[in-house]
Amino acid sequence: MAGLHENRRRACSFGEAAEQYDRARPSYPAALIDDLTVEGVRVVLDVGCGTGKASRLFLERGCDVLGIEPDPAMALLARSHGVTVEEAMFEDWDPAGRMFDLVVSGQAWHWVDPDVGPAKAAAVLRDGGRFAAFWNMDSYDPETQAALRDVYRRMAPELLDGSVQSATAVAIGGMESGHDDEEDLRKLTATGRFADVEARRYDWSRVYSASDWLQKIETHSDHRVLPPERLGTLTEALRERIDDRGGEVAVHYETFLLTARRAGGTAGPS
Repeated sequence: MAGLHENRRRACSFGEAAEQYDRARPSYPAALIDDLTVEGVRVVLDVGCGTGKASRLFLERGCDVLGIEPDPAMALLARSHGVTVEEAMFEDWDPAGRMFDLVVSGQAWHWVDPDVGPAKAAAVLRDGGRFAAFWNMDSYDPETQAALRDVYRRMAPELLDGSVQSATAVAIGGMESGHDDEEDLRKLTATGRFADVEARRYDWSRVYSASDWLQKIETHSDHRVLPPERLGTLTEALRERIDDRGGEVAVHYETFLLTARRAGGTAGPS
């Protein structure tokens, strides 16, 4: 997703539907949180915390969590869930000398300047602390993918043709994921401040009703910036197609984790 961080219209579109985002977006698998807290993590920084979906999982594990979020509406909702949030872009945020055991970014690291973010994450991690960015990526069985793709081709072809960097283009269009593993790993390694740089994946699935699935896709930034009448027409056409297929959508998720340990300390359990 190179360059996506520069598209501030899309980056700032989520707050327009903060409650829908909080309600409709999926959480993250327990195994991921287990792996990130096994080293005795206590103090966590959540970059681009949004409505606090990831932050809450670490709070439930007894961690102290600070969220960084540039959108006031998203930050307000995160606070309503008990998350402490400071409003800022991560690139501009002042840590004021604070250090963390774990820096995470759930579904948000692609909005951070890749030339600034990795070094700043390293700077606020204690020696041996861990960085972890993770994303939920959708996929569908071939029949569902073909049915949904047909609707997008007719109603919003720009979301499939590669002209828009889009979660939909990846999942429905059958294109390669926007996450370039090698480039992501290289960016962390290039700082010279991380060790044990690796990618991990966690597979899981969920079945949505048509309404719940449409609520979810409407929160994606590529959909949020469509004119309202076009988004409404697209979602109604999708609803009709889903209803024709039994009224449900099975989503196969792969949660991609990019993680590394801050060099200078001893490695914890893996």
